[in-house]
Amino acid sequence: MAGLAHLAQERTDLSEADVDHLHSLVGSWGLLADLALSDLVLWLPTWNEAGYVAAALVRPATAATAVPQDIVGVFVPRGQRTELDRAGSLGRPVTSHVAPQDIPTAPEAYPVRREGKVIGIVTREVIANRAPRVTGSVEEVYLAAAEDLFNMVCDGEFPYAGATATASSAPRVGDGFIRLDADGKVSYASPNAQSVFRRLGLATDLVGVNLAVTGTRLSHRPGPVDESIGLVLGGRAAGSVELENASGSMTAVGFPLMRQRHDSGAMVLVRDVTELRRRDRALLTKEASIREIHHRVKNNLQTVAALLRLQARRVTAPEAQLALAEAVRRVASVAVVHDMLAHEPGDTVSFDEVVARVIGLVRELAPAHAGDGPATQIVCEGEVGNLPVELAAPLAMALSEVVDNALEHASASRVVLNCSRATGEVVVTITDDGSGVASDITPGLGLQIVQTLVNDELKGSVEIGDAPGGSGLLVKLRVPV
Repeated sequence: MAGLAHLAQERTDLSEADVDHLHSLVGSWGLLADLALSDLVLWLPTWNEAGYVAAALVRPATAATAVPQDIVGVFVPRGQRTELDRAGSLGRPVTSHVAPQDIPTAPEAYPVRREGKVIGIVTREVIANRAPRVTGSVEEVYLAAAEDLFNMVCDGEFPYAGATATASSAPRVGDGFIRLDADGKVSYASPNAQSVFRRLGLATDLVGVNLAVTGTRLSHRPGPVDESIGLVLGGRAAGSVELENASGSMTAVGFPLMRQRHDSGAMVLVRDVTELRRRDRALLTKEASIREIHHRVKNNLQTVAALLRLQARRVTAPEAQLALAEAVRRVASVAVVHDMLAHEPGDTVSFDEVVARVIGLVRELAPAHAGDGPATQIVCEGEVGNLPVELAAPLAMALSEVVDNALEHASASRVVLNCSRATGEVVVTITDDGSGVASDITPGLGLQIVQTLVNDELKGSVEIGDAPGGSGLLVKLRVPV
């Protein structure tokens, strides 16, 4: 289904700046729908002036929908809906009635103006022949605020050009609604809004208080006072802020209201986010603890590796030196994964980076058993991306064992690792140009470790055969993701 930008480009002659203005309106008109207790449809005049095309639709969270089907992309020719024609030509809000019940069907059409030009029309859609709505005090305040915002849309003053700040967990009308007069004092506060401020420690009623002063006093964050709190809660600037003290936390979004470019007060939406912030802090604490654990595990493994190196220097038997060097490599391979997790939060790691660091460890130990010839070339090809920790750690150790065996037993001068990720599995192929392996050879400790890690722990498979060309060995590891 085509969106606003596509329909504007294909069906209208609106400029890029006009479309940006309409995008801003659509981005914030959920507020309008909630306050107006109505579905809203944005209509764009077509380039040939033949009619209007529906470019966006929003349904309210405070009332039943009158437009159950998506009508975005629907074309309405001129003359079919007179309120659209009149609003577009007159440039002011238009009301349409149906005789004889005098019940509105699509009662209001509001022109969207930018720089004095009508670039779209917003209609409030209401179920035809529905009985008049019985409104209470809350709904009456909502509808009055909606009328102010619609008039600002017609004057080109809504949506706002900018905002002072951005807060997460933005509130909606039902979370808590406050209406301010031109002096910044509360003229109406919904029960939910009263509860939000009570949670922050306010003992008095909100009506009649200066919201900017009250909010600033309730905010007890360390450091200097956030000036945007007073601006937003006082109705002097559009934007969102967050208040927090020892009792709780809330987010607030302010909407200054204008009538003929004169200040007529503001409305403020508030939401209690105390539990959300408590969960955020708990997650941050847990994440920090996990990273600290990985850091300590990495340090302990490096200490073990250092002790093994020290022991290797004290022994004289070549077999013992080689065994200790292999133990150092295996311990260091595990430490690589924990080191990455200590610096990057989450349950996954970049396996490509793990492979690069493990190969670096193997290359560092290669001279110990590569003789006096040239250093073995180790090449990594392909990409795998991020893998879960429980898969990356044993697979990295298995790779180090295969590469080390190619250097130690096959006397290879070149080892190539090809890593790929298909649907549901990771495939790693290691080939070398060494002497290969005899068919009747007994698997050593390294190959036993590889088979145990891949077959038993990772539920994968290990394939061993001749490398392409008949010279050298090919080992293919398949691991399900």
